[in-house]
Amino acid sequence: MFGSLGLIWGSSFLFMAIGLESFHPGLVSFLRVGVAALFFASLPEVRRVRIDREDRARLVALSLTWVVLPFTLFPIAQQWISSGVAGMLNGTTPIFAAIVASVLLRRLPGRLQMVGLFVGLAGVVLITYPMASGSSNELIGVLLALLASALYGVSINLAVPALQKYGSLPVMGRMMWLGVPMVAPFGIYAIGRSGFSVPSLSATLAVGLLGTGVAFILVGKLASRVGSTRSSFTAYVIPVVAVILGALIRDEIIVPMSILGIALVLLGAFLASRKET
Repeated sequence: MFGSLGLIWGSSFLFMAIGLESFHPGLVSFLRVGVAALFFASLPEVRRVRIDREDRARLVALSLTWVVLPFTLFPIAQQWISSGVAGMLNGTTPIFAAIVASVLLRRLPGRLQMVGLFVGLAGVVLITYPMASGSSNELIGVLLALLASALYGVSINLAVPALQKYGSLPVMGRMMWLGVPMVAPFGIYAIGRSGFSVPSLSATLAVGLLGTGVAFILVGKLASRVGSTRSSFTAYVIPVVAVILGALIRDEIIVPMSILGIALVLLGAFLASRKET
């Protein structure tokens, strides 16, 4: 599950970049959530499980933090940053997950985890610096991608109790169903501002079916088995896959400073996710 998630999500940034060649970011978001919602609707196990009233607010919060907001922010960000940079910034998810877990547990991180947080922060600065010295739009793209990654760190912590109680499919399916009406206005707005091409449509459908439908089943099962922090380790693989695919397929150039930054982010994420002994 770990390897599959890294490959699927790492390639999702490439697919979104291809989708954005013809589609407005709002249409990419809407199609991604809509295709995933239809995929989950086709699974009988999703419909059989009833969610208790006291857990419905958690599902709404999960839909916002894990689906609606990050799925909207990343396509917007990728108008101004490359798929490789977006993937690198997604590597900060375990750092945010560790911070949120510390807040929820009301316990300060240990010394090793604190070192990891500072190392990861230094890596973010190195990744961000080339964009900060360029256009303001590039910096905005970086900040939006970081915000989306932070939301992933929040959602993975919120998700574990529901996943352990109901299982992966019912929770993930309802997250998508709740997300459709929330992203629909942006999607409708985007239709008149989008072109059309078969590669963009195919790539966006792939993000919805594989990068959202199949991947969310896998991450749900993984989080329920190993916990929020360890399941977020998939973010170690995502940046590597995104950078390699961006360079090979789209001829994206990543500056050496950003490569050093991604190394520090992954090292920091590894340290921040470790249990203190």
